[in-house]
Amino acid sequence: MSRVQLALRVSDLEGSIEFYSKLFGAEPVKRRPGYANFAIAEPPLKLVLLEGEPGQETRMDHLGVEVEETEQVTAATQRLKDAGLATFEENDTSCCYALQDKVWVTGPGAEPWEVYVVKGDADVLDKNDASTDAPCVCGPDTVTTTTQGRPSTAGTASTCCS
Repeated sequence: MSRVQLALRVSDLEGSIEFYSKLFGAEPVKRRPGYANFAIAEPPLKLVLLEGEPGQETRMDHLGVEVEETEQVTAATQRLKDAGLATFEENDTSCCYALQDKVWVTGPGAEPWEVYVVKGDADVLDKNDASTDAPCVCGPDTVTTTTQGRPSTAGTASTCCS
């Protein structure tokens, strides 16, 4: 089963967790410092809360589609490339406290989208790697767009969990 992901950057993480727990009738499935992850069954939604700066309004951080297998990420990558979209691939990356394979594209309004699979929990990864203990700032750091708003070149480095 695939599901859409919505990642929000919030200034009041605890208040947001309380609100979304009530809204969806579910508690986070994963909590870490500055991070909460809800796996909502109905409607199928992965809601990620990332702690932002105090006093800032909540904003959309990125959007995604979570899939079940790496092969689905590979197929999505090819489909997006065939459609003429610039892609940025990250394989075996530690992001959002999980080991993931993913591909990024940028929508016409500069909104970052990822198609990703979670391969394992980052809690079992090398604890000397600071990225396993940090929330995400996900996506490629340089994506330029054409005048039509479609990506024309993808970045060469990720800002995920940096």
